[in-house]
Amino acid sequence: MTLYSRQDVLRILHITARQLSGWERVGLVDALETYTFQHLSQVRTVRDLSSRRIRASSIHASVAAMRRVSGMANPLQESSPVTTGSRVVFRHAGTVVDPISRQLLFDFENHVQRPMCSVTHMGISQRSRDAYIAGLFMEAVRREDERGTRRQVVKQAVKQIMEIYHHILELQPNHAPACINLGTMYYNLRQYARAEEMYRRATEADPRYALAFFDLGNVLDEMKRLPEAIDAYKQAIHLVPDYGDAHYNLALAYERQGESRRALWHWVYYTRLDPAGPWADHARAQAQKALESEHLKIVYRRR
Repeated sequence: MTLYSRQDVLRILHITARQLSGWERVGLVDALETYTFQHLSQVRTVRDLSSRRIRASSIHASVAAMRRVSGMANPLQESSPVTTGSRVVFRHAGTVVDPISRQLLFDFENHVQRPMCSVTHMGISQRSRDAYIAGLFMEAVRREDERGTRRQVVKQAVKQIMEIYHHILELQPNHAPACINLGTMYYNLRQYARAEEMYRRATEADPRYALAFFDLGNVLDEMKRLPEAIDAYKQAIHLVPDYGDAHYNLALAYERQGESRRALWHWVYYTRLDPAGPWADHARAQAQKALESEHLKIVYRRR
């Protein structure tokens, strides 16, 4: 093991003896005569934080708070300290934590990739956790709205947005809207099996979420699994009887199965919900075609 003297530390890190003694007095670093590489690394971290005009007492307060909420023996080595204003917070397990306020902070510049596995044991309030997840979802939606038009920009943006949705689901597996949005991104990438997985997960998380069943029907239709798609569309309509798009797609699915008579009712119902526009014109044309092909007759009976 390589050991360093105090003079080595001063020379390597370009700090003064007064600085080192000051950090030792407030308990940021141990007062030693010989230093291991880990000790040297800790002194470097304190030096870097101090260079950003963060007071030693403020760094110490954050380190002490992080020890209390996380159980870490040495937060300066076991996590990554970062600065926000005049405060020191810590990035750990893919999440930024302010240990003094016990708040979770958004860290979108460093793309979230791992669950905040240890943060759940840090005494973070459920309210703060929920607000953090809500903020992640809003950020992902905002990024979807604002992503660029160049192919390379779009590709990178999609990757980042999907990382955020995955992180949300690691924190809250039953977050149905995140499942839906992530499923739609997989659908657009033609990764239909992954899209189906996300949509089914949304239906399980919220069985009254009509959009989840509608989107599930769409991906099943794309995968040529028409009977399953029909069941999904019917469930969406059961939840929201006036769901126009579900009626339209269900009629299309029935047509593809050669069941024009069953499609007819949904074509007609769609035109009542959406009487104008190209989709309504198409629905009316399909309804008329079904009537002509089925040769429907009215039969009068007498006793």
